[in-house]
Amino acid sequence: MAPADTIDALLPQTQCTKCGYPGCRPYAEAIVSGEADIDRCPPGGTAGIVRLAHLLGRAVVPLNPAHGVEGPRSAAWIDEASCIGCTLCIQACPTDAIVGAAKQMHTILIEHCTGCELCIAPCPVDCIELLPMQTLARRGAPSAAVLTAQLVADESARWRARHDWRRQRVARERQEREQRLAHKALEKLRMLDAMTEDADIERKRAVVRAAIERARERAAAAGSERRSDPPTRD
Repeated sequence: MAPADTIDALLPQTQCTKCGYPGCRPYAEAIVSGEADIDRCPPGGTAGIVRLAHLLGRAVVPLNPAHGVEGPRSAAWIDEASCIGCTLCIQACPTDAIVGAAKQMHTILIEHCTGCELCIAPCPVDCIELLPMQTLARRGAPSAAVLTAQLVADESARWRARHDWRRQRVARERQEREQRLAHKALEKLRMLDAMTEDADIERKRAVVRAAIERARERAAAAGSERRSDPPTRD
């Protein structure tokens, strides 16, 4: 197992970005390269720092308060009566733990929520809050009572898998959208090629050809990004 894989396996996989990196894996890579210290993960807390220090043969250091504070296992909660169905929280969630549709009420899948808080800031009506599992259990949230006693380490592999799956889904949907746009551009170009009476036809053709070339470049970049991604682990 590569050094980054070993470190990543010890991180909580909340994908909260509080460490200053876009996910747990990039943070693990930054630790390996020496760009980041082991004190940046509030969800992992003191116990996580101890594990990383033991693995890397380093001294145990306090959690850096610049990246947050250690807290109880928590999850997001949506005030469904106030939700306007904007979908911004769905787009922000790194593990697809929010379900809903445009202009429809959204809800949190507690068992898949990592407590990352990334859904809170985008909400335009402030109807999302982060609550401890005990509070969610008292409110009758499904599965919260069971998760109250469950260690984050028990869920890290599942959260990592959901995060990896979401990244693959988003990349696939982006590629499919680019393909649809490229197809429409080609259809438009064929239509323009059939037109001879328009004095401005060459300019229009140039605009469409440029759009097609940009789409090809984006598709090539997306393919390169997928090939460089680390393999998905169970």
